[in-house]
Amino acid sequence: MASEHTVKAFDEDITRLRGLIAEMGGLAEVSLAEAMEALVKGNSELANGVIARDKRIDSLEAEVDKLAIRVIALRAPMADDLREVIAALKIAGVVERIGDYAKNIAKSVDKIDGRKKFEPLTLIPAMAEVAGGMVHDVMTAFAARDSALAAEIVARDDKVDAFYNSIFRNLVSHMIENPSSISSAAELLFVARNIERIGDHATNVAEMVHYAATGSYLTDREDTAGA
Repeated sequence: MASEHTVKAFDEDITRLRGLIAEMGGLAEVSLAEAMEALVKGNSELANGVIARDKRIDSLEAEVDKLAIRVIALRAPMADDLREVIAALKIAGVVERIGDYAKNIAKSVDKIDGRKKFEPLTLIPAMAEVAGGMVHDVMTAFAARDSALAAEIVARDDKVDAFYNSIFRNLVSHMIENPSSISSAAELLFVARNIERIGDHATNVAEMVHYAATGSYLTDREDTAGA
């Protein structure tokens, strides 16, 4: 009877962990979408909402940390179960960083003048859409323990990198031709860099999902982990 109770309690803890991470991922995804809308429209109020939401994402990460540590200490999970708990702990940290990048983008909204002058403002939302899709799908992969979807998400990061390289070249050319716009162009480059990091972090989560589901690493990708 005690054993059955322990198993039930562990299952409830795992379900709770998954729910917390799903909520974090959903908030991070919404934050990115709203930060981009605020950037394109110059909507300071929407940007401020994104910045405020980051505190909720941070609090959820702290809740995941506490629960994961408690599960390891009290339930002593083994093999597949331990991999899932450790993955949840790591994924929460990465998703929190994705929220930070969305917040950074929102903070750039009021620092850009002459939005209509910048061609990259048509490319940056398209880049963010790809990165946002990666975040959405990697949360789906985590919930379903879908290693195949996780591997497919990793492959998508090349598209985000290609967008970044194109935007970088465009903005550098724009700064050379229009010295008065250097400040705004540099801010847009900062935005593009944050989106590129979101793609990298979504890829990192996908790798963790693949490992949690299969016990094996996706070894054909150069490590791009970082802050």
